[in-house]
Amino acid sequence: MSQETYEKLVALLDERGAAYRVIEHAPEGATEAVSALRGHELAQAAKCIIAMVKIGKKEKRFALVVVPGDRRIDLAAVKALYGGTYVSFASPEIAEDLAGSESGTILPFSFDERLELFVDPDLLAHEEFYFNAARLDRSIALSSADYRSIAEPRVERVSTD
Repeated sequence: MSQETYEKLVALLDERGAAYRVIEHAPEGATEAVSALRGHELAQAAKCIIAMVKIGKKEKRFALVVVPGDRRIDLAAVKALYGGTYVSFASPEIAEDLAGSESGTILPFSFDERLELFVDPDLLAHEEFYFNAARLDRSIALSSADYRSIAEPRVERVSTD
């Protein structure tokens, strides 16, 4: 599953002519530790989390929320974006199914129509940012401008200190 998602991402970036670099490193999924391995500021790491929002009693929506590595997801802000009644982190099983990769390697891209993509503007303030590329041993440094045009995320304030 993860290798297929990795290949899909690289094919998309190549097809769209994105400015990116692949970085190989020791297997690591924790943002702080992998940022040290890659040698960049924590604020330049994309922390990718899947949230589940309930809207009323019957409807459930899933959001892929991307925040800088030195911040936390603001669940209340995500709930408010949907006008939801309840929000939580998606279960690991659901998150991995929607993302097509294991926790710690979730991409800041959605390849599943059930998953709406939100990114915090503070991450995009950097010329490039870093993320695990659907694998624990491989990361990508990607141009923020190319990311915006390829992934087309909703840019919203979704992080908190």
